[in-house]
Amino acid sequence: MKVLRWINIILVLAFLSSCSSGGIGGNGGFGNLFATPTPLPPPLVGITPAPDAQAAVTKYLEAMQKDDYAGMYDMLSTLSRSGITLEDFSSRYKNALNTMSAASFEFAILSNLLSPANAEVAYRITYHTSLVGDIQRDIVMRLANEAGTWKVQWDAGLILPELSGGNQLVMEYSVPSRGDIYDKDGLPIVSQAEAFAFGIQTEQIDEDLRGTLTAELGRLCGFDPEFIEDQIDANGPGWYLPMCEGTREEAQRLLSIKPGGLVWTEYKSRYYFGTGLAPQSVGFTQPISPEQLDAYRRLGYNGSEKVGQAGVEKWAEDYLAGKHGGTLSVVAPDGAIIATLGQSNSKPADSVYLTLDSNMQKYAQQAIEFFRGAIVVMEVDTGRIIAIASGPDFDPNAFDPANTPNYGNLSDFNEPLLNRATQGQYPLGSVFKIITMSAALQSGLWTKDTPYDCQYEFTKLPDRVLHDWTWQHCQDAIAVGEACNSSTELPSGLLTLQEGLMRSCNPYFWEIGWDLFTNWNRGSDVANMARAFGLASKTGIAEVEEASGQILDPVTDIDAVNQAIGQGDVQVTPLQVATFMAAIANGGTLYRPQIVERIQPVDGDPLLVFKPEARSTLNLRSENLEILKEALLMVTQDSRGTARFNLRGLQFDVAGKTGTAESGNGLSHAWFAGYTLNEANTKLPDIAIAVIVENIGEGSEYAVPIFRAMVETYYYGSPQSVPAYGPIGQPPYTPTPFGGGQDNNNQP
Repeated sequence: MKVLRWINIILVLAFLSSCSSGGIGGNGGFGNLFATPTPLPPPLVGITPAPDAQAAVTKYLEAMQKDDYAGMYDMLSTLSRSGITLEDFSSRYKNALNTMSAASFEFAILSNLLSPANAEVAYRITYHTSLVGDIQRDIVMRLANEAGTWKVQWDAGLILPELSGGNQLVMEYSVPSRGDIYDKDGLPIVSQAEAFAFGIQTEQIDEDLRGTLTAELGRLCGFDPEFIEDQIDANGPGWYLPMCEGTREEAQRLLSIKPGGLVWTEYKSRYYFGTGLAPQSVGFTQPISPEQLDAYRRLGYNGSEKVGQAGVEKWAEDYLAGKHGGTLSVVAPDGAIIATLGQSNSKPADSVYLTLDSNMQKYAQQAIEFFRGAIVVMEVDTGRIIAIASGPDFDPNAFDPANTPNYGNLSDFNEPLLNRATQGQYPLGSVFKIITMSAALQSGLWTKDTPYDCQYEFTKLPDRVLHDWTWQHCQDAIAVGEACNSSTELPSGLLTLQEGLMRSCNPYFWEIGWDLFTNWNRGSDVANMARAFGLASKTGIAEVEEASGQILDPVTDIDAVNQAIGQGDVQVTPLQVATFMAAIANGGTLYRPQIVERIQPVDGDPLLVFKPEARSTLNLRSENLEILKEALLMVTQDSRGTARFNLRGLQFDVAGKTGTAESGNGLSHAWFAGYTLNEANTKLPDIAIAVIVENIGEGSEYAVPIFRAMVETYYYGSPQSVPAYGPIGQPPYTPTPFGGGQDNNNQP
């Protein structure tokens, strides 16, 4: 029976097979009963890999490191974005990081747990704070898969776990008093002091005490009483006239008299003595601006402090601000302190001692007071800056909110905030001939005795005739009906190279520039020598912002001729000039100028002490340097020297070079740069001095007398002579309007 059953099954299968292939008699028949079936096509189904949750968390935290809160917000889940706006989201992070004083942070991924729809990534974050040390937490970030992209399920615990549930961070700050700034002898320049801002309310003036009012204010503020009288008369009743500021000690006499019309505001703040010594270089403080707030909060500031905004005040901020302290706490929504995350104590601020001599600085500012220009005085063997003045200057006390009536003078069109000593860029005029002479000597094509007949004209340029400065003097004499018969009106005649510098003969130096460029294919010699003298690069003074200036290689013979006398594209700063004059005086070493003598903490040894730093050396053979120095001495001592007349009677040996530079706008700039040679006799370090007066005329007439005043102040304590244009610190007898008059082209 079992056999019969299997026969039946086989027959049924055979029938079905024949049916599927066209019947028993078809092609298949029983012969295809066990044929291999046709395989099915592969399924059209792919496997989509899960997104990288770890990469998403890394991207989020890296955006946080960049304060890219918008990028972080874009990575939030739909649900998270519905619960917080971008503004609130950004604010939560900013406030937390600022309150922590989180200067930076780092993170490391620890682990991740994935499912198709959700992920959990654990990471360790370490905040490096300015006030309370490192804060480290292990945090789990939860993510949701939205259309194949991991999105962050945000809550405040991602910043710190303690911030979940509406908790906030609070920092209790401890802020030390700002440090003081002193001169080299310990005399105060800036301090935190009880001060008074003084002014005049004109309608309240007691006429019986008007003379007392103007005399005492003049004494306190450094004004001529007649000037104050004129201001009162010019404005009439109903006006407030801001005068100046003073410490309680300085103002005690005036406060005891209290003449009618006197108005004062008491405040305790940053006080700048003497209405500001070297204000552009010392700098000033101001409240932290909204743009600066985040950065300063990360450094541990509470945001209400005043910080250095320029000069030494800015450079020495870390020292002058002291070390802030604080206690970081977590506070519940009801105000209760939940936990203390860290704390630190404040430390007193350090004091800054400058290289400046207060007396020299005072007279330097007086010398430039009624001009636009700059003065730099520095030791030749060290780079110490003894005085640095930029005119016009300003009273940094005006930045205090108590003195807002005085703020208007800071927007003067003469740019009092510009530090002309370090940022002013000028053509150097004939002072540049020092460099051209150096290039000529180094080339070997000229010696100190190479002769040249210096006449009125230089005619080697194909399209123009250039005139010596003596020619201009002659034309001025002719214009008023006089004959050209003085030493400054007649051509200089046959000169050696040294005498060419002493007379400041323009044609001689035009000849050098033209000859090097045209005949010797050495057109870059002068430019390269200028760069070796430190021009076209910053001096390296760290404490004060400075400009680089400009020295270009001449492209045409006209460029070469102009450059040879410091015109054309030549741009220099007074600080650069003082630096290379010091190098000439000391034998060839270019020192980095410095204005800070030391940083002194309350207790212990100084944190920083002045140390001379040599930058480079002049590219001059020793014998050529001596030739140059001899010529610079001739400028001041030879009867035909361009500086001799206004230095006659000076009891100290000095050397230097006059310069009169085309300004391109009105009268020429007046230059003089030189140095002293008296250390052996006086035991005082020799100094280099650079002086520029903008749009005024000839260097010999205006810059040389200021140079002399600085030399006399250095050795005697005050200026001993009176320039032709009037006493130092007083308006010139015949002030020349800035920007007006005719160019005195290429004068010495």
